[in-house]
Amino acid sequence: MDDNIEQPAAGGDGGGRRSRSEGRGAAARRASRSGGGPGPSLPYITRRIGVYEVLDEEGLQLIERNADTVLEEIGIEFRDDAEALALWKEAGADVKGQRVHFPKGLCRELLKTAPKEFTWHARNSARNAHVGGKATIFAPVYGPPFVRDLEGNRRYATIEDFRNFVKLAYMAPSMHSSGGTVCEPVDIPVNKRHLDMVYSHIKYSDKPFMGSVTAPERAEDTIAMAKIVFGDDFVENNCVTLNLINANSPMVFDETMLGALKVYARHNQASVVSPFILSGAMSPVTVAGTLTQILAEVLAGASFTQLIRKGSPVLYGTFAASISMQSGAPTFGTPEPSLVSYGSAQLARRLGLPFRTGGSLCASKVPDAQAAHESANTLNMTLLAGTNFVLHAAGWLEGGLVSSYEKFMIDQDQLGMMQKMAAGVDLSENGQALDAIREVGPGSHYLGCGHTQANFQTAFYRSALADNNSFEQWEIEGQKRIEERANALCRSWLDHYEAPPLDPAIDEALLAYIQKRKDSMPDAFT
Repeated sequence: MDDNIEQPAAGGDGGGRRSRSEGRGAAARRASRSGGGPGPSLPYITRRIGVYEVLDEEGLQLIERNADTVLEEIGIEFRDDAEALALWKEAGADVKGQRVHFPKGLCRELLKTAPKEFTWHARNSARNAHVGGKATIFAPVYGPPFVRDLEGNRRYATIEDFRNFVKLAYMAPSMHSSGGTVCEPVDIPVNKRHLDMVYSHIKYSDKPFMGSVTAPERAEDTIAMAKIVFGDDFVENNCVTLNLINANSPMVFDETMLGALKVYARHNQASVVSPFILSGAMSPVTVAGTLTQILAEVLAGASFTQLIRKGSPVLYGTFAASISMQSGAPTFGTPEPSLVSYGSAQLARRLGLPFRTGGSLCASKVPDAQAAHESANTLNMTLLAGTNFVLHAAGWLEGGLVSSYEKFMIDQDQLGMMQKMAAGVDLSENGQALDAIREVGPGSHYLGCGHTQANFQTAFYRSALADNNSFEQWEIEGQKRIEERANALCRSWLDHYEAPPLDPAIDEALLAYIQKRKDSMPDAFT
């Protein structure tokens, strides 16, 4: 059921100019629909629509053969990690210095123990999410050091901003995770901020969350805090956190990412092994070449999780963008990265791994028309590719440098549309609507028939932000652009936020752990 439905007023809009009192009434109805906080949370998506595929069997086999060639002949570097190199040598790979050459089929054989699907547990079990299969999970923007705040300022992010975005993700009905580094709180020392970030996810949301990957010891802190919430045995036997492990493309895994991956895999937590690709700089300029490199990198990184712990969950990740060949700046919403993501999704399904890509990506500096069309191009592709875990689903601006409050609100509205789209075509007796067609007959209309009256509240997605009314009504209501309406909606949500319950004993134990860890080390800002 759609949570953004407004019951239409009797009589409808004849299209003429309304009085100011009528305009204020319309504004009040809009406020009642969107201003008092969001509706109930929607469950993770179970897609009932098919996937869009760009490669036939011959093309898929070609990419797979080329990736095998890269793995065997060129190899992947596992830098500054003697344990990783030793494990690969023991597994049968040819290790030369820090470069690992993989015999054909080795990585695929190792990945047979990785789960095809699994549950991502939340501290509120009603928010548990399914990863893999026909499920799609939306998580917010990840990683920006800057925010564009509600006063229109572009500035460094703070822990208050971080908490606000966690709260918004918790409140957004169509968002299924509070995410990870929703922005980088630079007002806290680098070596300690992960503690506050993980705590914020636990305290201000009860949806599934992501862990820290910026150092192995920070990953260990995430595990320790998760165990305070869920218990030791539960964490060791269930996934309670997803974690973004980027390949340092081209064809390198560095000691930071490997260190975090090993921590999470050892504790049975999910690793999203995701090459970070700017085609033309970090991969070839062609779609097929980029697909080949991504597959090789994922095969190497994902199969390594199984050397650490057989059965630990791992996702086939893809982050693909192109660059301007004139300036070198990243570009988004263009055709080539979409083709890369579609192809990668097919390759992930053939491997039997859950798939991550996409989001609401754009290069625009403000939430304008460029942001809208680039984000829409990326988000539609994301759903149609059959993506299981969607990072950067809301709030991304300026090529990932900025978390935007207004963009977050616009994006989360679009995610609701994606949820409706993913439900597919209703072919039930009610969906067939033959009773309505019989009742109305030729030459009449459906506005007053019984079927319409029974279904009007749920028939169509109704945006809380889009203005579909007459010019005159829009003029009376202040001629507001969607960014202004998003600003007001965001302020209202934050004003109406109520924290989910958290056991006081767990909260006390988390705070004590954080204080102990902070006291154990001096502040570091680099």
